[in-house]
Amino acid sequence: MTRTARVASLFLGLVPFAAPRLGAGEAKPGPWWPRFHGPKHDNISPDTGLLKQWPENGPPLAWKFSECGKGYAGVAIADGLLYTAGDFGDVECLFALDLDGQLAWKAENGKAWKGAYPGARTTPTYDDGVLYHMNPHGRLATFEAKTGKELWAVDFRKDYGAQPGTWGLAESIVIDGDKVICAPGGEKARFAALDKKTGKLLWANTDFPEGAAYCTGVMATHKGVRQFITIMQRTLVGVEAESGRVLWTHPHTTQHCQNVTMPVFFDGFVAASSGHGTGTRVLKLADDSRSVTELWLGKELDNCHGGIALVDGYIYGHGCRLYGRGFVCVEFETGKVMWAEKALNKLSFTVADGLLYGTNERAQVFLVDAKPTGCRVLSQFTIPKKTSEQTLYHPVVCGGRLYLRHWDELFVYDVRAGR
Repeated sequence: MTRTARVASLFLGLVPFAAPRLGAGEAKPGPWWPRFHGPKHDNISPDTGLLKQWPENGPPLAWKFSECGKGYAGVAIADGLLYTAGDFGDVECLFALDLDGQLAWKAENGKAWKGAYPGARTTPTYDDGVLYHMNPHGRLATFEAKTGKELWAVDFRKDYGAQPGTWGLAESIVIDGDKVICAPGGEKARFAALDKKTGKLLWANTDFPEGAAYCTGVMATHKGVRQFITIMQRTLVGVEAESGRVLWTHPHTTQHCQNVTMPVFFDGFVAASSGHGTGTRVLKLADDSRSVTELWLGKELDNCHGGIALVDGYIYGHGCRLYGRGFVCVEFETGKVMWAEKALNKLSFTVADGLLYGTNERAQVFLVDAKPTGCRVLSQFTIPKKTSEQTLYHPVVCGGRLYLRHWDELFVYDVRAGR
């Protein structure tokens, strides 16, 4: 088998996240989107039977909730409730809604972010009846998912020396088995693992020289080695889940340490993208996970935020607006640019039922048929926003509904076919 055929065979089909352990990724009845970028952390919804085109003014609005507070935080959905966060005055709050849009509970999680781009930014993570949420100042707290009762909290800034960057701390928490694994970036814990039931520190890495960027990491198993993969201020890194030791590193620098986009892992390969000219690179892990080899680096797909997805052997994401590239498709194996659609601009997006659901900073929403041969906008509409704030939220498609947030309002659209 040629190298091209071998690599292509690895990436046929919708690319899944490495099989998660029991917890946030475990299949459950009912709508299930328990964490940032979904059940498998791959930004791909398992929904099928969805509309292939929308009415002129968009799909039917199921309901709207107008008291989300300030921010850009995403939604998690589990056990019949929806969870997100927002800033209300001087405090940040986590809250739950039922699936008809009625408030179930609301709980405080520390101070509101008043710095650059004020507002909540991290998505709650659901695991086994508990929510895990970190605010931009580094307060990680857990709550009973049904009631909002706080269970335990740690302050990464006070306890471990974490220093929020210009835009605060923005990591959506990862659960792996019985551990919370994260990258607070403090001098006393560049990376840390906590007991998910008590918050007790299990290990902390103090050897790594860099602080946190704004990236949410992923868990992966490669040749039997379980590891946490993330991007710090200037480096793409893999950390052993059991011990916290750094397994491998690779330079990945961008302006203002603005590494935001969550990496993609599949079967020994890692894709990472950052904006402002950094670009996208694909690495291959060594069999022992102690080194990596860069397969390619391309500048055309320099995703600042909004996420990337790997589908059928191709990476989709936006090229930074500063360079005018629009939405881009590149071949995973080689980095070859298949096309760039400037009309779509900076999209935050998800993939569902073979189509792309995206929204840009101006609250325009697109349904796109995106393939390696080209992209075609099937439908579009604009969220009826009431403020001029940018739309930086990542769309979610779950249970036949499209969830879109603009600042303090959550819009929920019915996108099922054959209603």
